[in-house]
Amino acid sequence: MKTYVAGHRGMVGGAILRKLEARGIETVTRTHAELDLTSQAEVRDFMKSEKPGRVILAAAKVGGIMANNTYPAAFIYENLMIEANVIHQAFEAGVHSLLFLGSSCIYPKMAAQPMREDALLTGTLEPTNEPYAIAKIAGIKLCESYNRQYGTDYRSVMPTNLYGPGDNFHPQNSHVLPALIRRFHEAARGGVDEVVVWGTGTPMREFLHVDDMAEASLFVADLAPEIYERETEPMLSHINVGTGSDVTIRELAETVARVTGFDGKITFDASKPDGTPRKLLDVSRLARLGWTARIALEDGIRETYDWFLEQRDDGLRMA
Repeated sequence: MKTYVAGHRGMVGGAILRKLEARGIETVTRTHAELDLTSQAEVRDFMKSEKPGRVILAAAKVGGIMANNTYPAAFIYENLMIEANVIHQAFEAGVHSLLFLGSSCIYPKMAAQPMREDALLTGTLEPTNEPYAIAKIAGIKLCESYNRQYGTDYRSVMPTNLYGPGDNFHPQNSHVLPALIRRFHEAARGGVDEVVVWGTGTPMREFLHVDDMAEASLFVADLAPEIYERETEPMLSHINVGTGSDVTIRELAETVARVTGFDGKITFDASKPDGTPRKLLDVSRLARLGWTARIALEDGIRETYDWFLEQRDDGLRMA
């Protein structure tokens, strides 16, 4: 089945593409220069001409707290447009199978931990990334609505915080883990004796290696409909993907310091935002279906750091 991977140049899309190619599955991709996913006309023409058998929607505008606070309009607009265009035009082109990749930020800020799928829409979102979260919730509901009205098989997976080779290490627009890797690396190499980390260090976060996420995505996409439907509901169809365990930001920083060789002082700036106090996913639904993560956090960070060292001259992602 020819599979279109939207967002193949991103960290997750790239990992999924590598997995598909390793399995000998025919794939089709387009760069942003070749196909603007926010353009309805361009997406329509692409779907009609390529006629993929399956679509994996990994394309999104993403970023950390600073980026979400600085560009809220861009985050909600671009993600809504991408999802609406790709999902609707896939349907129009007769694509029956689609997998949408969301985010754990869809859940309420104060959701009970670990967060189960049925926590969706039960409370107020974290303000720092609400626009992005709203867009991702809309993507889930788009998939469910097309399934309910047209009988399609559009599924959604909600990953926890992802990291790994291909991550974005930009000093302003990266997520917490790659940002810490870069900062501790530069401090260790520059002989700096102190690294200041945003927030109190007490929030807890779960981290999933991107290769695990790629495996989980294809696992869910390949499930027989009767098995997928056994664990989901028509209006509660998304599946959490994570490790089922978390660490404090302080513990994360200490691990990154150890991996990068930084032996100075780690200080926490409590005047900066912490974000959500805790974000741990309940992954029991996915475990019942037969999949669990395999890459330990420190092992994954070491692999990611090795990739960073190999790629650090890449101005597009390291600038």
